Amino acid sequence: MNAFTALLKRDLLLAYRNRGELANPMLFFIIVVSLFPLAVSPDPSILEGMAAGVIWVAALLSTLLSIERIFRSDFDDGTLEQILLCPQPLPILMLAKVSAHWLVTGLPLIIVTPLLALLLHLPEGTLGILMLTLLLGTPVLSLVGAIGVALTVGLRRGGMLLTLLILPLYTPVLIFGANAVQAATMGLDVTGQIYLMSGLLVLSLTLAPLAIGSALRVSVS
Repeated sequence: MNAFTALLKRDLLLAYRNRGELANPMLFFIIVVSLFPLAVSPDPSILEGMAAGVIWVAALLSTLLSIERIFRSDFDDGTLEQILLCPQPLPILMLAKVSAHWLVTGLPLIIVTPLLALLLHLPEGTLGILMLTLLLGTPVLSLVGAIGVALTVGLRRGGMLLTLLILPLYTPVLIFGANAVQAATMGLDVTGQIYLMSGLLVLSLTLAPLAIGSALRVSVS
């Protein structure tokens, strides 16, 4: 736990020192969601039906925009090799790095979501479900995305390959998250979707750090 805390604090400090890059995913998220009423229609009935999908797609793209930075700077300056040689359990260290990524990208998106939901005329009764699905789903996006980054970190131009690798894996989270909000809007029970997203989160927390560590050993060696 000491190693986890130390690495988490280090990554958060580095993110704070690069506040310009830190703000990019959130600004992208806000801009994408804000442009939809201008491009489609300001009619509240139309926006209400597409609000959940718009917010979830924007959150997914914002995560994809920032995911490559998890290991890129550490790989470039040699820190990643030192982390791999560290005697501490590698999955714990990988979980710390992914947690730092989520705290600086996923959590700000969740915080600004209520304002954007208001812009898209999302019913107030479904805002809680939207927040819950984002709280369950965005960590999964970070964990799954980190696996793709670990596989491509050694490539000079791995951005396109990274997108092709992780977008199909993001699809279930997108489907269940948006569907839960839409079902809540229609007054339907969303217990099944919430359980499925909770299961995805538990599965990702259990297996993703192991997969990330193994992928990094292959990529860096």
